[in-house]
Amino acid sequence: MVSVTTTACFCFGEDPCIGALIRLLSKSDNEMARRPKGRDEKELYSGLIRLHILHHAAGEGIFGLGMIEELGRHGYRLSPGTLYPLLHRLEDKGLLRGYEENVAGKIRRVYQSTAAGRRALRLAKEKVQELFGELFEARPSSRMSESAASSRFLRRG
Repeated sequence: MVSVTTTACFCFGEDPCIGALIRLLSKSDNEMARRPKGRDEKELYSGLIRLHILHHAAGEGIFGLGMIEELGRHGYRLSPGTLYPLLHRLEDKGLLRGYEENVAGKIRRVYQSTAAGRRALRLAKEKVQELFGELFEARPSSRMSESAASSRFLRRG
């Protein structure tokens, strides 16, 4: 489980919302090293799943089973035992707001994004768009060479 506090993230100045999102999307190397092999792929996807949840919660109310089905359409297989704690953590961090709704005589917990959740999603979209551009640009090798040549971290041989 990732522990998230509301302290500011140095890379985003004094915005605790963005710092919390970055920490939610990030896992430490130690956490990853303790996990059994085969979990690396799931680790990479966990941030995408959180963004997917925030995206849908920004548009309309979402509920657990509906999100399990939606994520399944995109190739993610989540059990209720995985999704519900994730929804609760996003709610605890102030990115989602949950409320109860009566649907056909049954009580359903529905989640919507908060202003902080929508702001975090907007900023995360910018980062994802930037990454998408790098991952799928037309000439990645020449771009990489230019970038690497100008890097002050390169060893000069």
